[in-house]
Amino acid sequence: MKIAVVPNLNRSLARSVTHRILMQLHALGQEIFMDEIYRKEGFEADAFWESHAGLMNACDLILAVGGDGTIIHQARHAAEERKPILGINTGRLGFVAGLEASEISFLSKLVEGDYKLENRMMLRASYEKEGKKYYMDALNDIVIYRGPKILDFEVSLSDREMSSYRADGLICSTPTGSTAYSLAAGGPVIDPEMRCILLTPVCPHSLLTRPVLFSEHACLQVKVSSAVNSSAQLTADGDDPIQLEEGQSITVTKSPLSVRLINLKRSNFYEVVNAKLGERRN
Repeated sequence: MKIAVVPNLNRSLARSVTHRILMQLHALGQEIFMDEIYRKEGFEADAFWESHAGLMNACDLILAVGGDGTIIHQARHAAEERKPILGINTGRLGFVAGLEASEISFLSKLVEGDYKLENRMMLRASYEKEGKKYYMDALNDIVIYRGPKILDFEVSLSDREMSSYRADGLICSTPTGSTAYSLAAGGPVIDPEMRCILLTPVCPHSLLTRPVLFSEHACLQVKVSSAVNSSAQLTADGDDPIQLEEGQSITVTKSPLSVRLINLKRSNFYEVVNAKLGERRN
């Protein structure tokens, strides 16, 4: 099996954990691919690739080493290439990670095929700028947030006006992303096996404003405005933001792409929630 190993070496544990992963995979007789940038870091791989796209295309599966941000970023590449991905957590919470750094021995199950695949839906945000149409996909969330001033949002469902919000921002999240920014903003925790779109306002200026759950088939149009130029921005999974213009509309729908996460421990989602969120109470 050809396994692409992609670590985030900015994480303190990532270097030592990656070396242990490579040793384990070599011992299991697997073929390891890595980006060329890791050759000078002293990692031993069977092949190094100049192009990350070439690496993704050539492998059978991706193994991402880092925190949730690293895993989610690589998961989008995996979705584009329709490859399964396993995350090994060297960050803090690690909600989308399949293994912790102390559980590398479970990689033998990967080689044996003793795992299940979890198919996670994604979101797609599309918008027009200078006469061209652009889109971005997200595994966790699409976020529209403010600059120095509060924003007014007009939200329509399938071209029919639904509601308006005055808030610091709006979060459109997947069930996977319900445990991320949306949770911190007061949104509910949603089982990732569900297929739906969660709309959560950030610091709304109304006591009655609450998160709203939509069908996976929903088509949401969000128009952003403000009394003054507020420098509103759009981002997918926390990537580099896109500057929005006054009155610009963004459409959010279910993406045609999906992510296949490898679950080696066959753990239950609610067990993970209790373990990850429960530990933050200590």
